[in-house]
Amino acid sequence: MYKLDLPVDYKEAAAIERRRRMEEERKSRIFNAKCRTIGVDMQALGQQVTDKKQQEDYERKRELAFANDAVRNDKISQLIEKRQEADMRELNRAMNEFRMMHQQPDSRREFDLYDPDYLKKDKPARVSDDDPRCGVSSLQKFEGEDLNSKARRKYQQEQLREWSTEQKEERDQAERNQKTADRLYELKMKELDQRAMELANAEEDCRRAINMATKDYNNALARERDERERLKKQQELDDNMTEIANHVFGDVLTENPAVAQSAFGPHRVIPDRWKGMTPAQIEDVRRQQELQRQEKERADQEEKLRQAEWERQQNANARAGLLLEREMERKRRELERQQAEENRRLAKEQKGHLEFLDKEVYTNPPTASYFMQFNTSTR
Repeated sequence: MYKLDLPVDYKEAAAIERRRRMEEERKSRIFNAKCRTIGVDMQALGQQVTDKKQQEDYERKRELAFANDAVRNDKISQLIEKRQEADMRELNRAMNEFRMMHQQPDSRREFDLYDPDYLKKDKPARVSDDDPRCGVSSLQKFEGEDLNSKARRKYQQEQLREWSTEQKEERDQAERNQKTADRLYELKMKELDQRAMELANAEEDCRRAINMATKDYNNALARERDERERLKKQQELDDNMTEIANHVFGDVLTENPAVAQSAFGPHRVIPDRWKGMTPAQIEDVRRQQELQRQEKERADQEEKLRQAEWERQQNANARAGLLLEREMERKRRELERQQAEENRRLAKEQKGHLEFLDKEVYTNPPTASYFMQFNTSTR
């Protein structure tokens, strides 16, 4: 329940009455045209002048106190500055040395904010129609526009040209790699041949040394066995005659091609014994050359067919792109026609709505009693 027997607050009642009286006096001053136009409150003006002088006096004393404090603080700051200058110079020297050694501009995290080449590295405001930065509120791209059609077609042509160039470079690179592999294989074969020749020379030197040791041993035996000297000389004579006969009737002087056959394979020969290719080998070389020529012609024919197929695919892609552009142009015209029809319908609806407001809604004009309710209070 509400307490209705509360004591009256005389202080609050007096304040309410005072505010009501001041409101009445204010109303009499405001609504009195003569007093409002030419009347001047001299008491209020005098009080304002007095308050202003007191405020200026207070500000002058306050500024004087601040000035005295500033002088004292300046003296203290001069002493502190003199003490800090040496420390600051040393600190700046150490800091500059550290920056020169460890804080170069290009190693900073914010270097991209003041990079002198920032504009060269920066992207343009709009790269293409598909730029994700061109949103709805950017007013850079509208529905139905294709501002980058010429550049896009040029880019597509450049892309096709680059693809063709890349494919050609890949084929050239594959050919170069094959040639490099063949050259390395040939070098490896030469290295193996050289190593085999070195081993053969080493074996020949070893055999020569063994023969010399055997000869010395035989001479020692010959000196010890004088009674067998005649038989030994006769044996040596027979051996020499046999050796001469072997050379005369051997494979070297008779030019036997079999002696040039190498032990490393049927396709290898010994250079110091080789007397040239046989007619069968020459015929085999010519047959291999003919096979290589036919293989090259077949490869050239396949390359021509591949190039013809590639050109046919390029033409088909160009025709498909042209048809797609025509279809997009037709859809754009259809969208523009539909938008124009929608604008005409909205204009007609808006015009009907305005006529409805003028004829049905705004039919009650304001009277003089409507304006009499204003300026009835000072607030």
